[in-house]
Amino acid sequence: MKQIEFSLSRWMEGSGPETEIVISSRVRAARNIRGHSFPCLASEEGTKAVLEIIGVASSEKPDFSDFIYTPMNDLSAIEKQALVEKHLISPFLAEESKNGALMLRGDEAVGIMINEEDHLRIQTILPGLQLEEAWQETGRYDDVLESELDYAFDDRYGYLTACPTNLGTGLRVSVMLHLPALIMTRQINRFLGALSQVGLTIRGLYGEGTEIIGNLVQVSNQATLGQTEEEIISNLQSVIQQVIEQEQNARQAMLDKKRAELADQAWRALGLLRHARVMSSQEAMHLISDLRLGYDLGLVKEVDHKLLNELLVLIRPGCLQLLAGRELNDRERNLERPVRIKETLDRYLEHNDAD
Repeated sequence: MKQIEFSLSRWMEGSGPETEIVISSRVRAARNIRGHSFPCLASEEGTKAVLEIIGVASSEKPDFSDFIYTPMNDLSAIEKQALVEKHLISPFLAEESKNGALMLRGDEAVGIMINEEDHLRIQTILPGLQLEEAWQETGRYDDVLESELDYAFDDRYGYLTACPTNLGTGLRVSVMLHLPALIMTRQINRFLGALSQVGLTIRGLYGEGTEIIGNLVQVSNQATLGQTEEEIISNLQSVIQQVIEQEQNARQAMLDKKRAELADQAWRALGLLRHARVMSSQEAMHLISDLRLGYDLGLVKEVDHKLLNELLVLIRPGCLQLLAGRELNDRERNLERPVRIKETLDRYLEHNDAD
């Protein structure tokens, strides 16, 4: 089995539409195989049977020739944590699944979680605002698997899933946003109630139950029953465009009033990121956010979105330990983090100077 290494996922490229505010777009489809218990109720033999069925179905299709199959049982705790931090698997698959596995495409844009809460969770993550494109990719692999597998489907309720909120299309669509201006000016509070009124929810960087750190939020649909895939995506796309407009307006207002202060904040962030000797994950997240805002406002030109996205991931505990090649306690991670940040920044800046 290939050992998990730290690499750049497709969503980290920093390209795509609206990349100044939208970091990534994700579309995930939940599916189950008819006649087999949901993973949470299945026996050890039952989940193994599902693995084998899906393995046979995918191995016969050339569409999956560039996918790497990795059983969760073959990974260390650090490797699994790093995959969670890169948004390639869920915490549930990493920590609680029975005979869980990941099928991951070479560019890490498309991944298929097996024996998570559902037998299959097919997801695509792309950079910027690309919901329709992400749905097309997810739908492509969903169609290939459905041609080989008998999905659990009901004429009234649609795709049957372990969680009732996924009934219907089984589609969960989310967008990762950087909203420093709305959060700093406390305008974000009025969006929370408005989002719930249109069937959307807002979460932190790693989804349900996580807090908002570094001005990063996830906006996603709450239910999948009673709407088509196109309606779910169109609804989220429409709301995100409004949020983008509000964030842009808030940024411009801040820039008009506090250009010098924002520039100072961004340059201080760059200085600390390059020269600090001890740094917590939370502090790093806030500094990267300040630097990102300065870059997006044209106040700092020494960085780009790809670099900032890479920093956003490598500062996390699992990725740090993966890069270090060993387990690190809290203090060791706080010492290792600025070392890795400085190495990454220096490499980037030296490369740009050479150009």
